[in-house]
Amino acid sequence: MSPEPSSQKTQVCPTCGTRLSETAARCPVCGTDLSPKAKATSAAPKKQQADQSIQATRMPEVTLSLPVALGMLVLFLVVGAVIVYVGLSATKRVVNPTPVPSATITPTASATPTDTALPTLAPTATVQPPFDYTVAAGDTCGGIAVTFGVSVQSLIILNNLPASCNNLSVGQKLKVPYPTATALPQPTDTPPAATQTALACQHVNYTVQQNDTLSSIAANYGVPMQAIKDFNGLSTDNVFSGSTILIPLCARAATAGPSPTPTIPPPYPAPNLLLPADGAAFTLANDVVTLQWASIGTLLTNEAYQVTIEDVTADQGSRIVDYVTDTKYIVPTSFRPKDNTAHIMRWWVTTVRQTGTDDQGQPIWNSAGADSEKRDFTWVGAAVASTPTP
Repeated sequence: MSPEPSSQKTQVCPTCGTRLSETAARCPVCGTDLSPKAKATSAAPKKQQADQSIQATRMPEVTLSLPVALGMLVLFLVVGAVIVYVGLSATKRVVNPTPVPSATITPTASATPTDTALPTLAPTATVQPPFDYTVAAGDTCGGIAVTFGVSVQSLIILNNLPASCNNLSVGQKLKVPYPTATALPQPTDTPPAATQTALACQHVNYTVQQNDTLSSIAANYGVPMQAIKDFNGLSTDNVFSGSTILIPLCARAATAGPSPTPTIPPPYPAPNLLLPADGAAFTLANDVVTLQWASIGTLLTNEAYQVTIEDVTADQGSRIVDYVTDTKYIVPTSFRPKDNTAHIMRWWVTTVRQTGTDDQGQPIWNSAGADSEKRDFTWVGAAVASTPTP
C-alpha cells in the first residue's frame, strides 16, 4: 500500500534548503531564524543589492556648460557647410556671386520731376561670320562676287588676295562674307561667257506631257536637241512626264524666207556701271583711270559700247567719245588735266549698232539701247605749287 499524501504545508530553509513545517520558527539544522520579522530583515539586503547591481549598469553621464555646447554646435555647422560647398564645387554647380559695390547715399535736393522722352533704339543687324567656298574651274573673283551678292573688294580684303585677283586656282578655299544691307561696290570682272549667254538668251518653260520625247519637243519649237540638253544640263535624251525644262528660243535656226534682212534685235537695257564709284578722286599719282561696267549680254558683230567722257569743269569743254567691245575702258593719259585744279569728269555708257560707213570710211553708229546712269570722278593733273617763304 502507498502512503497517503500529506496535506500539511511546508517551507524551505533559505540557508541550508531543509524542508520544514510551515509553523517552524527556526531551522533545526543550521539554526536560521524563520520568523516573519527575520524574513523581512533578510529580504531588505537582497533588494538593496539588486538596486546596486542595477545602478552599476547605467551609462556614464557627461556634463557640458552652455558656452561649450554652443561652440560645438557652431563648429559642427561650419564643418557641414564646408563639406557641402566642396561637394557642389566638384560638380560645378556653385556660381561665385559677383560682389556688388555698395552705393554711397549722398543727400541731394529734390527736384521737380520732368518727363524725358526716351531715345528710340534702332535695331542693329547681326553680323554673320563668312563661309567657305571652294574655287571651281572657270571661277573668277567677279563671278563669285556676283553669285553671292558681295563685292570683289571684300573678297580681296578678307582673303589677302592681290588687287588684280586673277590668280585663283581650282580647289582653293575662299572666305565669302554674307551680303549686308549696305550697298557694296560692284565686281570688277566680267561674268563668264556661258553665264552671259544664259542670261541673254530668251527661253520659255515647258512641262513635259505624256508620250513626249526630247526629239518631239525640239521639233515642235524648232530648237536642236543638243541645245536643249546643254541649256538644261541634261546628260541623256530622256525626259520625264511632269518635269519642267527650259526651251532656249535663241538657239532656233533662222526661218528661211524671201527677205535676207535679219530681224533687228530689241533695244538693250542700260549698262550697269561698276567702277570707279561715283565721286571717286584721282590724283597725280594715278596715271591710269579704268572705267568698268557690267555686260548687257553677247554683242553682235556690228555692235559695241559707246563710252562718253567729258570734263564739266568751268571753261573746259573737253570731251571723248570712243567705241569698245570690252566691258572696260582706259582713259587716255592725254585727257588728264594740266593744272593743279581738281577737274570733274563725267562719264556714261550706251550700246550702239553700226548701220553703215560715211564718205571717209568711218563707221556710222546708231543707238541700240538705253544710256547708263552718269557718274563723276575728280582728277588732278599737276602737283600743287608750294607757297614761297618770305
